[in-house]
Parts: sequence; structure tokens; C-alpha cells
Amino acid sequence: MKAIAVVPGKPNSAHLSDVPPPSLQSVPGGRGVRVRVLRVGVDGTDREINEAQYGAAPEGDDFLVIGHESFGQVAEVGPAVSELRPGDYVVATVRRPGKSLYDIIGTPDMTTEDVYRERGINLLHGFLAEQYVDHADYIVPVPRGVAAVGVLLEPMTVVEKGIAQAYEIQRRLRVWRPRRAAVIGAGTIGLLASLVLRLRGIEVTTFGKTPKPTLNASLLERIGARYVVTSDLAVADAGRELGPFDLVFEASGYSPLVFEAMQALGKNGVLVLSSVTGGDRRVEIPADRLNLDFVLGNKVMVGTVNASREYFEAGVRDLAHGESAYPGWLGTLLTHPVKGLESVGDLFEKLNGGAKNAIKVFCEVAS
Repeated sequence: MKAIAVVPGKPNSAHLSDVPPPSLQSVPGGRGVRVRVLRVGVDGTDREINEAQYGAAPEGDDFLVIGHESFGQVAEVGPAVSELRPGDYVVATVRRPGKSLYDIIGTPDMTTEDVYRERGINLLHGFLAEQYVDHADYIVPVPRGVAAVGVLLEPMTVVEKGIAQAYEIQRRLRVWRPRRAAVIGAGTIGLLASLVLRLRGIEVTTFGKTPKPTLNASLLERIGARYVVTSDLAVADAGRELGPFDLVFEASGYSPLVFEAMQALGKNGVLVLSSVTGGDRRVEIPADRLNLDFVLGNKVMVGTVNASREYFEAGVRDLAHGESAYPGWLGTLLTHPVKGLESVGDLFEKLNGGAKNAIKVFCEVAS
């Protein structure tokens, strides 16, 4: 079958490959599910894997099929699968459990192991292929009402996990009712975070670097969020003028803004970090004041990465809620489709900045 693969360790090696089709019988206990892939989103992770920054092939192979943002339709199920049937729309989770305590109890996203097994990222083939097979436990059904935006579910889970954990942490306060939130970054994750916070009735200020008019700014204003350009008002200053913020969700991909976000956070506030920054950037910070404010203000900073099944299920609910509250809004995020696995060059050209005003670039693998 056709798939898009890279040679781990070799920069810019993404190519169309002919790989063996997966077998339903490879999943033990009759719990296999074969899925026909319809759409796969691509993001900075796929770009960095193609740049050979990280990623490893499965044992026995010298290539890695990439793609972790899946959406497809069940084609066949094993004899022990009763919760799914052919024709169902589905998304697969990404990380597979290791051997730590957290893996064993069903939270592989919280593993203490140093090596992760993630489909399309490390040691497991991904979803940029005509089909895949996986265990039913890792397949999440998507209602037909949100199938058109189902490819957004995986990035949505990063948001769901971060916000859910902010509320979980704040149970320590007995009562925590956030009224104002800031989202740093107006890309796909930032837009989805803004939506989820607005669905919870929170006043949202989202920071971006591009002056209006932009599609991103227009989308934010459609859901009642405020769009602020960081060159006009720095994040730290916004905390004084528009905040302080009870919750800050950082999704800019630019690590120095984390320290500005710390200054914008209100007392008893939570700063959620979602950016994965692999460089060695250095900045000078007001360390004493930041430390003092966090200690005296009972502030918290927490990271969110990957997601377990519960956050995929929460994401399905919020996709449906978002479609109901703001009809058509989510679909507008799907700005740049690329037709067919054969268009691997076009896919990466758009992902690497060749698509003007791109929010979500994705491959239309099949109809």
C-alpha cells in the first residue's frame, strides 16, 4: 500500500513509499480494527521529523511512516470488537503504553519512561497511509455530525488535557472560577484553546504576532475573543492592562514568551505550557521577582503533551459543542488540503511555509 515515510536521521527524506499492508491478525485477542484513512493533518512535529531532529523507525524497518493526526473510517473489525463496526468514523490515539506505573493504569501520556512509542513519531508507524490497523482500545469513535472536522481531534486533545489539568490542580483551592484567560499564539492550538475556553464562558485574550486583518484574528473575534498583536502590547504588559489572567495557555512555540506569561498570571493562576521548543535560546529574566510572585501568589505552571483516551473523548464533545455554538467555525480552520499521498512534495512545501495564511495543512488521503 502507499504511504508517506521518512528515513530517520536523514534530513528532508519524506517520500512516497510502497509498504506492506497491515494485518488485522497482528492484534492479539481478536481486538484488531482496520481503518481506511481519509484525512491526516500535519504540523511542526512532522516537519521536525523530516528535518531529522528526532524520530526512530520501528524495530526491523529502516523507514518510519509519519503522520499522527488521523481521521478515517472503520473497514473491518476483529471478532472480539463489539464497540466499533464498519462505516464508523474514528480517530486513533498516538502514544502506546510502556511499562511504567502510569502506562499500566492507562495514562501513557504521563509515563516516566524516557523512550516513547508514538505512532508516526517514534518507533511506531503512523497514519499517512492508505490504511492502518490498531487495537480497539486506541480507536475513538467520531460522530457523523463532526466528521467534517474530525481531523482536528488530535490537536484538540492537547488543549483538552491542558485545561482539564488546570482545573484538576486548582481543586486545591476548594473554589476556582476563572474569569479571564490569555492564549499565547494564534495558530491551530491557540485557536482551539481559545474556542474551548470560550465554550466554558471565560473571557479570552489571544496574542499573535501578525497585525490585523488576518483570518486568525477574524476567527477569534467571531467567538467573542479579543485579538492582541504582541508588537502593540507585550504579554507581560497585558497582564496589567487586561488581566491579571486566571489561566494562561501558552502555544506560541517561542520560549521567551513563557517568562512574559509568568508575569501576566494572576494570583492563584495556572500557566499551561504546550509548546515543544528544541533549540538552545537564552534570555535574561527577572528571576527574583518571578520567583517571589509565584511563591506569594500560589501560582502554578504545568506542561501538557500528547493525550490519553479520556482527552480524545473530551475533544469529541467540544468539537460537537463548538459546531453547535459557532456553526462552520471549526471547518474554517482547515485552510490547506493537499490531495493524495502522491502529493508529498506539495504537502511539505505548504507545511514549510509555502502556504499563505495557513492554519491547518492536511492530506486528503481518500474521499
